[in-house]
Amino acid sequence: MNLHEYQSKEIFREYGLPVPEFKVSTKATGIGKAAYELSPGPFVCKCQVHSGARGKAGGVAKVDTPAQAEAFAAKWLGMRLVTRQSGPLGKPVSRILIERATSIARELYLSATVDRQSARLTVIASESGGMSIEELACEHPEQILRSVIDPLVGPQPYQGRELAYKLGLQGRQVQEFARIFMGITRMFLEKDLSLVEINPLAVDTEGHLQCLDAKINVDPYSLFRHPEFAELDDTSQEDPRVVRAVAAGFSYVPLEGSIGCLVNGAGLAMGTMDIIKNMGGEPANFLDVGGTANTERVREAFKIILEDPHVKCIMVNIFGGIVRCDMIAEGIKGAVSEIRSSVPVVVRLEGNKAQEGERILNECGLNIQSARDLRQAAALAVQAAAR
Repeated sequence: MNLHEYQSKEIFREYGLPVPEFKVSTKATGIGKAAYELSPGPFVCKCQVHSGARGKAGGVAKVDTPAQAEAFAAKWLGMRLVTRQSGPLGKPVSRILIERATSIARELYLSATVDRQSARLTVIASESGGMSIEELACEHPEQILRSVIDPLVGPQPYQGRELAYKLGLQGRQVQEFARIFMGITRMFLEKDLSLVEINPLAVDTEGHLQCLDAKINVDPYSLFRHPEFAELDDTSQEDPRVVRAVAAGFSYVPLEGSIGCLVNGAGLAMGTMDIIKNMGGEPANFLDVGGTANTERVREAFKIILEDPHVKCIMVNIFGGIVRCDMIAEGIKGAVSEIRSSVPVVVRLEGNKAQEGERILNECGLNIQSARDLRQAAALAVQAAAR
């Protein structure tokens, strides 16, 4: 679950991190009023979307007057911001953040995330703030500094001071950085986050550190422990198909191929996508309908898959353990009948009541083809999608 910048900065404030005074509005007139309240300028206006690289796409601008701030907001509110990270459709802009501009002497990078190799919380820092950390890691890996947190003793202030010295900070800046270091690591652990990022972490012309940007990702599997995050979820920033899938209780990730995949089990879904690729096809999605799939869930999965106009065939791969294949077959039959789609469907059923499920599909008279094994099913799906 992603948070907007303004939401992240509010959490930063809770943990004592230095952020500029800011205001947020859903109306252009509200941004103009906020600019008057924050005066004197100049100001920075930022579109609030779940995407990076906003500045290069025009979604961040420095303005000098409240009138200019209002004009920026009027230009973007209700529009979609397309960045290199947002996808071609972009993200809808419904809020603008405005803050007084900071005079910057240096820009640093700071983040906290889990290093999958060590399975430990790791703080990443660099003197090259303001640019993409992915690009920096590829082009100049020597500029990436890391501090690994021992899970038994937790983050320690000396680790923050050590990073500060490596970043070339001096005097009071070292203590300020150590407080920010302790703040983001404590926040990460207490809030069950998957990422905290400050880019840039600025040193202003008076020598103080300021968190000029803020990004927080929440581990979705921890949300049951953090009801306070429920009201922060902005589903308008997500693909509506993904939102519907989550509401229906299964996992869906849209891709760019032409073969829709409906599978029960994440491992089986990835294996299905692999064999489609090996056969020369391109999967249109990852979809794990879950181990307790029922007729209603299968119907909803079909509807979501077919909302993708690039889908030319649907491949269903079900292993019946807890779930019965005949129930899945009834769901497939009902979904195809209800949707009245001309898209061919290839189904491979294995396990509990598989033969009964095949009989239901073979006798339904719809554009559904049964396969006896996974390789045959993938070959048939690739052929159907190529027609």
